[in-house]
Amino acid sequence: MHLAGDIIVLLLLVVGVAASIRWKKLTIPAALAGGVAGWLVYTGGGYTGILMLATFFILGTAATSWHAKARPSDDEPRADNQKGAAAQSTRTTGQVLANGGVAALAGLGIIYLPEQRQGLEILMAASLSSATADTLSSELGMVYGRRYYNVLTGRRDQRGLDGVVSLEGALIGVAGSSIIALLYAAGHGWNSGFWIIVLSGTIGNLMDSILGASLERKGWIGNDMVNFLNTLMAGLLGGLLAWHSSWI
Repeated sequence: MHLAGDIIVLLLLVVGVAASIRWKKLTIPAALAGGVAGWLVYTGGGYTGILMLATFFILGTAATSWHAKARPSDDEPRADNQKGAAAQSTRTTGQVLANGGVAALAGLGIIYLPEQRQGLEILMAASLSSATADTLSSELGMVYGRRYYNVLTGRRDQRGLDGVVSLEGALIGVAGSSIIALLYAAGHGWNSGFWIIVLSGTIGNLMDSILGASLERKGWIGNDMVNFLNTLMAGLLGGLLAWHSSWI
């Protein structure tokens, strides 16, 4: 039965890779990288892991499409490297690894360090929680936000610039983190892992904005690095909290 499940997941990954190339959601190298990352997440995190990854991809794609439909690119100001629907419709390998690379590494860690499974599963979920929160808050916050502020200064700032946030976007980000946490709870039971994942994802999303308002605006790092760092920070925070939690 386990072998049958592996074959089904592998076939679904192949179909997903082909579909993302066919519909130009990912470049060919990015789609292949996504397939490998997906397999590592599944091998380490099982059905729950691959479901969380798929949910991130589906929600992110839907949010990006909705943003593009609701606010055409010529209707909003943007920094040169601003993320979002208008920035780049076909995602690259760097973007795939920036969002899913930490989860894939967690899956690899589970394979070779099975005794650390519980902590690494939380690490995986927390990183995907942050990636989901960041994508949804960025894309949908641009659509539904009313007032926009620089996360460092607290002053009103221009929508679409790095490190600019809105209350609506922040709340949408928390909702995104909660969706990933709910999927984790559905697969592993209701425990403090749910709250750790929501908290870690929310803090990771906040760190994304802080890095955007500081290092990214200065041109010291690019958006892919910002995304990788926010998922890494969220994952490490989630893993540390899990390893020190007596409830998991």
